[in-house]
Amino acid sequence: MDLLPAETPELAKKHGFRSLKLVNIDMEQPLGEKPYGVDYGRLDNGLTYYVRSNSKPKMRAALALVVKAGSVLEEEDERGVAHIVEHLAFNATTKYTNHDIVKFMESIGAEFGACQNAMTSADDTVYELFVPVDKPELLPQAISVLAEFSSEIRVSPEDLEKERGAVMEEYRGSRNANGRMQESHWALMMEGSKYAERLPIGTEKVIRTVSAATVKQFYKKWYHLQHMALIAVGDFPSTEGVVELIRVHFGQKSSSHEPPDIPNFPVPSHDEPRFSCFIESEAAGSAVMISCKRPSQELKTIKDYRDLLVESLFLLALNQRLFKVSRRRDPPFHSCSAAADDLVYPIKAYIMTSSCKENGTIEALEAMLMELARIHLHGFSEREISIVRALLLSGIESAYLERDQIQSTSLRDEYVQHFLCNEPVVGIEFEAQLQKTLLPSISVAEVATYAQKFCTTCNCVIKAIEPQATVTLDDLKNAVAKITCLEEGGNISAWDEEQVPEEIVTIKPSSGSVDQQQEFAEINVTELILSNGMRVCYKCTDLLDDQVLISGCSYGGLSELSEADYISCSMGSTIAGELGKFGHKPSVLMDMLAGKRAEVGTKLGPYMRNFSADCSPTDLETALQLVYQLFMTNVEPREEEVKKVMEMAEEAVRAQERDPYTAFENRVREINYGNSYFFRPIRISDLKRVDAYKACEYFSNCFKDPSTFTVVIVGNLDPATARPLILQYLGGIPKPPVPVLQFSRDNLNGLPFTFPDNIIREIVRRPMVEAQCSVQLCFPVELKNGDMIEEIHFVGFLSKLLETKMIQVLRFKHGQIYSAGVSVFLGGNKPSRTGDVRGDISINFSCDPSVASTLVDLALDEVLHLQNEGPSNEDISTILEIEQRAHENGLQENYYWLERIIRSYQSRVYSGDLGSSFQIQDEARLRVRTSLTPLTSKFALQRILPFPCRKKYTVVILVPQTRRFQLLSSFFWESYPSTKYAVGIAGLTILTLALWRYSRSKH
Repeated sequence: MDLLPAETPELAKKHGFRSLKLVNIDMEQPLGEKPYGVDYGRLDNGLTYYVRSNSKPKMRAALALVVKAGSVLEEEDERGVAHIVEHLAFNATTKYTNHDIVKFMESIGAEFGACQNAMTSADDTVYELFVPVDKPELLPQAISVLAEFSSEIRVSPEDLEKERGAVMEEYRGSRNANGRMQESHWALMMEGSKYAERLPIGTEKVIRTVSAATVKQFYKKWYHLQHMALIAVGDFPSTEGVVELIRVHFGQKSSSHEPPDIPNFPVPSHDEPRFSCFIESEAAGSAVMISCKRPSQELKTIKDYRDLLVESLFLLALNQRLFKVSRRRDPPFHSCSAAADDLVYPIKAYIMTSSCKENGTIEALEAMLMELARIHLHGFSEREISIVRALLLSGIESAYLERDQIQSTSLRDEYVQHFLCNEPVVGIEFEAQLQKTLLPSISVAEVATYAQKFCTTCNCVIKAIEPQATVTLDDLKNAVAKITCLEEGGNISAWDEEQVPEEIVTIKPSSGSVDQQQEFAEINVTELILSNGMRVCYKCTDLLDDQVLISGCSYGGLSELSEADYISCSMGSTIAGELGKFGHKPSVLMDMLAGKRAEVGTKLGPYMRNFSADCSPTDLETALQLVYQLFMTNVEPREEEVKKVMEMAEEAVRAQERDPYTAFENRVREINYGNSYFFRPIRISDLKRVDAYKACEYFSNCFKDPSTFTVVIVGNLDPATARPLILQYLGGIPKPPVPVLQFSRDNLNGLPFTFPDNIIREIVRRPMVEAQCSVQLCFPVELKNGDMIEEIHFVGFLSKLLETKMIQVLRFKHGQIYSAGVSVFLGGNKPSRTGDVRGDISINFSCDPSVASTLVDLALDEVLHLQNEGPSNEDISTILEIEQRAHENGLQENYYWLERIIRSYQSRVYSGDLGSSFQIQDEARLRVRTSLTPLTSKFALQRILPFPCRKKYTVVILVPQTRRFQLLSSFFWESYPSTKYAVGIAGLTILTLALWRYSRSKH
């Protein structure tokens, strides 16, 4: 059998998934080593290449250089060197110096981080570029950059010193609560293997002290073309020309010596389960993990692919059950999910993770093990498997329908996995045929057997994570023994299935009518005013064949509430979500939507109430039914569900109180926005005052009056099919006899805050297990009514300019940060058509605590320099190019058009004519682009920010608490609470002093 189907005629490609023919299969038939749909080969020097033409997005290419060299190859004195090499690649090569690569890429619109990036893992390093190819010189230059990475990275002492700070900051960022928990679990899983001590981030000692000679030695030893692949997927007229470019830039390169074989590093098995109680004082909450290791198996034959489908069905069915358990009265965990993960080349892990209430880890563990044991004894029901089978078929159907619109980055990632793991690439057409053929043949009993993958007798790690110790290793072992005993005795009942209604909407509404219709031909948009007053605007696109997006909004949100009502009503969406805001409990609705791609969410913002949906064209009716149910449902609080929500909310607040970053963010808000109740953090005492009846009543009223809503629909719509559904489910929403939450946009309340008039520089000190430091530098912004549309575009350009310059100065010039971000908040005033706009612009970065204040001054100096001297012509060219490329990419996305239409309705220039609002915004953008020069940028910075910038700003810096007693107290009592019962006072004093010296020596 030929597994790679011949090219089909264009008409056949348009056939739907349901008409796709089944295939005759031989289970032992290999899937094929050659990847489908790609020009694939190998140069004489050993470099593998993959080249594929793909037009999504237009005039763009996704490139990757893949190197089979990762951190597991490092020696003890090299720990972290693989990652350092990755950093140095963007710093300097033989051809490019002083971050010229980053500057060049940004000059063609490829942002550092977003479009040019790299990743180092234990087994490999991957460099990625996403570049425009609408000019003939761009693709050759981009391939030239990757060719430089392959063999020409410059590793001088000066280069290394410049980059140490950035690498060190990335290391410091990994030493937070999540990083420590991940490192601990990794070491436990990989114990006995070299992987256990080769996390890619490395060690602080190596990062700070490793020599350039050592880094260069690693680079020269392991970076060989025989261990590399160049992948290029993009909007190319042909693949032959791209292959020739690869030959030109890579073909003359050769290795100076024979490449060493890549060693295998086995992960030894263990006959007994491993148990761990990990205490993390800054953890977001308590959690339990069950991780079971299995040898990785290559996907070679049809049978292997079928096994993968069985595994997928099992994990989906198990996750459906775990979700339902989490939605019971007094559930054993807040959430729980299972997944399979290829950790490293030799090992695959089946992992189940739950988050639970404090003091609830044993209950959570027993519940997790109980569901596995229940499957061992009773399996799944036919209905459960039919539901998850429908989910898998829905996913592959969507991929099949959009097979001509797949993103180049997704295809690139497939070829990366083919090179690294020999993962077959058979093409979406054949994969869809395989799934459609194989899935019906998989029995319920087969799926249940996969529960054995979660075997707790060997190669298993069971770990409890807690902020404070409440369980012991013996507790974990006893929990396993207890459930094992119940299972062996057959004392576990079968799964009790809930009753699931047949229909989402039991009584179909009578259709409304269209009172007004208007066409906006220039943007291909149709606007309807329905008989119930709802405005519906739709745009038909061919950007994705299986996507329809819906967004509805209405003026009047949380900003209109009194302080007394704010806390209760702000919880409305959370409580309603647990109770069933669409008229059905979430666990029941999940089954009702099986096999359908229709998701609807809600959001209560300061000025607006919103709902949004994402569905396939065939499931548009389902999505609209959910919206109809949202408007028709009166959410009634039930004591048990409300209690569960509030317990979870209290757990979240306690977790935030443990997190040093929460104290930092709270202080930033308090300084910048005063003690406004809208920005004040929620405390346990606030939650105690929540009135669930008031919360549910407010939420229900938010989605009660259709006449206040504007609904925008964008995607692959057939108006002949969509309009009757719109009229029935949106037009059929009854208009209430009296107005409900009707607000005029010009009379809304602004958020109650005032930015400080004076300079504030404040340090927030918090107990930390390991030193972290975060900085936020903030300037007030007030845009005067008048040329407001242009001013908002200026803010967008200037924020990108500031971000680019902060990275240039603080990272590339001074080498003290890993990344910097600039965020804009312009929501301080009500969305009036006549008022001014208030808000702020913030510069954010993390760094070594000892240099934080110095870097703040450097940042202020750079902003002041830009205000006084203006940016360079090169700076302006770069941000114009970045913005233009982002704009071009956006034009090819449904989300972009959805947002543009909504923004046009909400724009201050909107006066009933959507087309005019669109045109005014487009013209404003073009005017700003055309006028943007060093001089106009300088004046805009003076106008939009305080001038000089040093006269009004706030700076908040998070640093570790330095008072010795508090450091001792927090580090010891939170990190090692169980020890306090095992040692005397003298031993306690000696141990705490030793721990304090150790923690200080690391920082």
